[in-house]
Amino acid sequence: MELNQKTLKKAYNYLSKDPCLDHLMNKYSRSIDILERFNENFPLALAYLIIEQQVSFKAAITIKNRFIEKVENLTNDEIIQLNDKELQSIGISFRKVAYVKNVFKYFKENSYDFLNASNQEVIDELTKIKGIGLWSSEMFLMFVLMRINIFSKGDLALMNSIKINYKIDIKDEDQLNSLVESWSPYKSVASLLLWKSIEDKYFFT
Repeated sequence: MELNQKTLKKAYNYLSKDPCLDHLMNKYSRSIDILERFNENFPLALAYLIIEQQVSFKAAITIKNRFIEKVENLTNDEIIQLNDKELQSIGISFRKVAYVKNVFKYFKENSYDFLNASNQEVIDELTKIKGIGLWSSEMFLMFVLMRINIFSKGDLALMNSIKINYKIDIKDEDQLNSLVESWSPYKSVASLLLWKSIEDKYFFT
């Protein structure tokens, strides 16, 4: 099932049984943009995710905007040909420059059918690319392939939001898994609401 306006409405209805999510929906249901990070250029979408890895939200936005400006109107082949030092100059580390190039080279050389692959198949394929791990694959599933039942335990902001909103020990796997599974088949929408909560410091009390 894909994340679209129709499924979003169904998701809100389903998740409203959770008091915390119902509280967050009352504030954010009209402001969530499900296409906020969508990009039909798969390698470019993954490049943005690489830039976002392990940096603060504010720093990621700044560097990503510089990158967008740098690659605007360039083809994927032209991005591969960009000078590494030129990319480093906008705040991308040497290692991440290599990872970004890896992604563009992968899509130049492969024609894997991501649209029709299962979630696990997408993860298995993407993590073959050096620089793409589980978190990036999950974000790709959620924001680019618009899969509606994705949750990332590796996302620190998401986990912090759960810790604050639900007042549970996130290291307790059973408790955490039980909560996350209660949102199925709409884990992606629960995630969007919890991210909004932590970004705005607006919590369920």
